[in-house]
Amino acid sequence: MKGAIKPDHMPVNKYDFIILGMPSFTPITVSGIENELQTVDLPDRTKASGGNRNPSEVTVTFPMHHLAEQAALELWFAESQDPVSPTYKKVGTLIHKSNSGQTFRSYTMDGIFPSKQSLPELNMDNEGEQAVVEWTFQIDDLLPI
Repeated sequence: MKGAIKPDHMPVNKYDFIILGMPSFTPITVSGIENELQTVDLPDRTKASGGNRNPSEVTVTFPMHHLAEQAALELWFAESQDPVSPTYKKVGTLIHKSNSGQTFRSYTMDGIFPSKQSLPELNMDNEGEQAVVEWTFQIDDLLPI
């Protein structure tokens, strides 16, 4: 295995989660995103491509004390509710960066919108761990840039 991995790899803690028209976010965690094709079951018990990609979903946690970020997310969440704003779906970018910052891999998240907000569990026995709010986003299309 030695020498098989090229230098300047992309660690999982160097990334940007950007939504056009929104403030700069400080995400603590970003879940994995699946980009999956629709499939069709054939009579011979095999599968074939349905030709289209399924929508994707991503879960992101943000610090609760970043009030401007939370307010922007809550306003966007309200836009996604009845009466739904015609601009509730936005375009985002997920950027993976290498250690040097010279190499990166980017994905466009087209038609992204918040579908769920989860407030943190609270516990008086906790020693002061940072409270984070978990947001789930739906993505129409995930495209490599």
